[in-house]
Amino acid sequence: MKDDNDRYVSPLSERYASREMQGIFSPDRKFRTWRKLWIALAETEQELGLPITDEQIEELRTHADDINYEDAKRREAEVRHDVMSHVYAYGLQCPKAKGIIHLGATSCYVGDNTDLILMRDALRLIRKKLIGAIANLAEFADRYKDLPTLAFTHFQPAQPTTVGKRATLWINEFMIDLEDLDYVLGSLRLLGSKGTTGTQASFLELFEGDQEKCDRLDPMIAEKMGFPGCYPVSGQTYSRKVDTRVLGVLAGIAASATKFSNDIRLLQHLKEVEEPFEKQQIGSSAMAYKRNPMRSERIASLSRYLLADAMNPAVTSAAQWFERTLDDSANKRLSVPEGFLAADGILDLVSNVASGLVVYPKVIRKHLMSELPFMATENIMMDAVKAGGDRQELHERIRELSMAAGKHVKEEGRDNDLLDLIAADPMFGLTREELEASMDPSRYVGRAPYQTRKYLDEVVKPLLEACGDDLSRQPEIRV
Repeated sequence: MKDDNDRYVSPLSERYASREMQGIFSPDRKFRTWRKLWIALAETEQELGLPITDEQIEELRTHADDINYEDAKRREAEVRHDVMSHVYAYGLQCPKAKGIIHLGATSCYVGDNTDLILMRDALRLIRKKLIGAIANLAEFADRYKDLPTLAFTHFQPAQPTTVGKRATLWINEFMIDLEDLDYVLGSLRLLGSKGTTGTQASFLELFEGDQEKCDRLDPMIAEKMGFPGCYPVSGQTYSRKVDTRVLGVLAGIAASATKFSNDIRLLQHLKEVEEPFEKQQIGSSAMAYKRNPMRSERIASLSRYLLADAMNPAVTSAAQWFERTLDDSANKRLSVPEGFLAADGILDLVSNVASGLVVYPKVIRKHLMSELPFMATENIMMDAVKAGGDRQELHERIRELSMAAGKHVKEEGRDNDLLDLIAADPMFGLTREELEASMDPSRYVGRAPYQTRKYLDEVVKPLLEACGDDLSRQPEIRV
């Protein structure tokens, strides 16, 4: 039995993207959509008065899905034109309708309209998976909204936050992506049937100069294909800036996913939070003890590919000449589908990681408590002032003691002994027990728990409730 081991196969198909997304960009989906568009064109032309019979249209409908691929392949080898090859193959199956297939249209009628239809369907799937990732992160944020953790600026210890509040930052990035996706999805239109240079000259001829019938053609086709309308003007193709917009949304998701995955990788280094690690999973071929964050690394890796891929439509859009050139075609066949396949794989990984994150509260507390004395100095100073101390003298003294404690930690490898130094200094008049009482981490997280609850309740939950069960939350990860 012949296999594909002797030729290149895209890892996006073999390892990363879901079968559902692959199905959207499959040859079968494309060519069946071509036939649906030819049927819509024939129906509309009949409705607008052209001599097309019900029998011809019924014949087209009968063979809408049973595509004779071998006939099309043989024809394409002869004429080097994919659209005309499929017109020919469809005509073999539909001899009565052969003469009206593709009537008045140019290749972009099926090519470009199909691209727009597939991008719409793919954006809908991405939206479903994006909301699923948000839902998984929201559960995590709610579970750990009150757990204090050391926060970082510049990856240097800063005022504490909570594990849940940090997760809302990840969610918010994806929520921005969702806003962008909904805008672009809502703005998508069909090309319609504009002819070879966008003037509809062929249809003006078919309809014997009737401008009203030409005006009605595109809206009627759009309605049949489930679109709110067509782009009002074009050359032969729809503006390639549309592809730029679409891939821009996917690139935004890639950026958000990279931020999330990088944070997880850093947290796993700190041993505070880990991505899922299965019982039989191997972390390293050499170091058997290792638990590498391979899923988060894969998110970053695929996202990097997608961020680079998003440049293709922008360059293609800029390079179009007049009413059309063909230097977009080969690029679009790669950049748009593979951008969606990458985004699909990324979001499946994000959901998988988010739904299985392992948190180690004791390690989190240990790291936080090693830095908290520095952060608590203002409160300690205020307590000493209440006991009769001088604020300015206490400030200078606590600065000196903080520098000494920092030296002990960094130069001598000792634990943070700032509390011991303060307790031993008569200027403060505070015992070690009184100082320990001020070391409750929850006193230093500010409004983080409240902000997390408010964000989840007022922003995220209404979105999830509106979606109901239509979420892709537990995707299959193949490797």
